[in-house]
Amino acid sequence: MKTQQCVNCGTQDAMQHFEGRSFTIDYKQVARQVHDIAGWECRSCGEIEFDHDTDSAERYSRVSDQLLEDYAQAIGTEMKRIRRKLQLTQKDAVKLLSGGGHNAFSRYERGEIAPPQPLFMLMRLLDRHPHLMAEVRALSEGTDLKQLLAICHPEQEIVLTP
Repeated sequence: MKTQQCVNCGTQDAMQHFEGRSFTIDYKQVARQVHDIAGWECRSCGEIEFDHDTDSAERYSRVSDQLLEDYAQAIGTEMKRIRRKLQLTQKDAVKLLSGGGHNAFSRYERGEIAPPQPLFMLMRLLDRHPHLMAEVRALSEGTDLKQLLAICHPEQEIVLTP
């Protein structure tokens, strides 16, 4: 049996060679399998190093990259679908839901950048409960905040800008 010193923990003869193993790559509850991988695994610390003389590392990396790209595209498509369902322009979506830059939703929908997790969660909730958009619009007007500030600071004139 082939063994070598672990590159991570330094334990002598702890790295054991393996071939034909399958690995699961997980990203945000989405997984992909990579089969027929060869490399070394440390029996002491669990470190894995893929063989350099096979294409194992390249295939693992390619599947990982594709998973990230597919995930970003799926999230972008979902953001666009929900925004359209809610009958919002990208500009309105930014104004009402995220407060981000003027290109934020365009970049989310193209999969260029991932939306912040709270924004994506809000979009998914609004997808399930679109009637809550009326509440979002009312809250964005700030009438309730004006009233709260007027109570807390009656000596000051309260003005909220749109």
